[in-house]
Amino acid sequence: MKAAVYLGPGRIDVQEVPTPQCHEGEVLLKIDACAVCGTDLRIYQHGHHAVTPPHITGHEVSATVAEVGKGVMACQVGDRVTVVTEIGCGQCDWCRRGRQNMCPDVSQNLSAIGYRYPGAFAEYMVMPAEGVRQGNILKVSSELPAEQVCLVEPLSCVINGQSYLKIVPGETVLVIGSGPIGCMHVAMAKVQGAAKVILADISQSRLRLAEGVSPEVTVNSAEEDLVQRVMDETKGKGADVVIVACSVPAAQEQALKLVGIQGRISFFGGLPKDKAVIGFDSNVVHYKEVSVFGAFASYSYQYLQALALLESGKVQASRFITHRFPLSDIVQGFETAIRGDALKVVILP
Repeated sequence: MKAAVYLGPGRIDVQEVPTPQCHEGEVLLKIDACAVCGTDLRIYQHGHHAVTPPHITGHEVSATVAEVGKGVMACQVGDRVTVVTEIGCGQCDWCRRGRQNMCPDVSQNLSAIGYRYPGAFAEYMVMPAEGVRQGNILKVSSELPAEQVCLVEPLSCVINGQSYLKIVPGETVLVIGSGPIGCMHVAMAKVQGAAKVILADISQSRLRLAEGVSPEVTVNSAEEDLVQRVMDETKGKGADVVIVACSVPAAQEQALKLVGIQGRISFFGGLPKDKAVIGFDSNVVHYKEVSVFGAFASYSYQYLQALALLESGKVQASRFITHRFPLSDIVQGFETAIRGDALKVVILP
């Protein structure tokens, strides 16, 4: 089969490699499409502690079941599916609660498709037996286009992030960062009933790409004082919810200046290890009763929620996908995303 093999920072080569064998308890998937995540780009550019080259990355998966191993009852050949990427230990308290994203094997060692296990930037991939046993194969509607199925995984992460924020109808939500995840946060905030969604970015071209998700207000914070604009838009109260959907320390620090009384903040984007320590006035948290949340990945139930939103059309996946590339041109697809010329890039084997 053809696969995009990650060989180290800045190096991906599309090669002929053996098609993986389907053993007892496993499921062989024929990849229909795989979307590019920001983490895929960081691996490509800088490497990752959990990814040892040569390796096949890619975890935003749309596929068709090609073969099932002995004993598999969860699916059958021909089923259209997506996958829960996190494969927990299955034994810890978090796994027993159904929160496999918090399993130490996942949160610390990235036991997941595209990280520890070969991913979907290829013509085929295998779901390991432990993943099959844990229910990581999810059937999808025959009506949902393959490229849109890829968005189940990132949308599930957005659902996880917003699950802590308890957005209610009528609130004002500020999203900082207009990449694919930021745009999904805009869409999800609207599903929750937000009356006004403000989307901020330092790139006007990225804000133009985000017009399809229809934020009520866009702010180019490289040219305009974001704090002043948010206060103007909220009559001096500040945003009810601030979602920092970018990996920028200054944006996290600024969030406390943008949030209102009893507001909620999500630090959705992880920071580089050498810039992970930030500073802010904790008295703001204390006296304004502000809540600050983190969010990492997602768990199976949230994948099902994401799938339902996409299948119902409440979240329209087509708004996010701007570019498609064949597997043979995956490097071009990555570079397009890195330049910020695309919102969501999908790779088609």
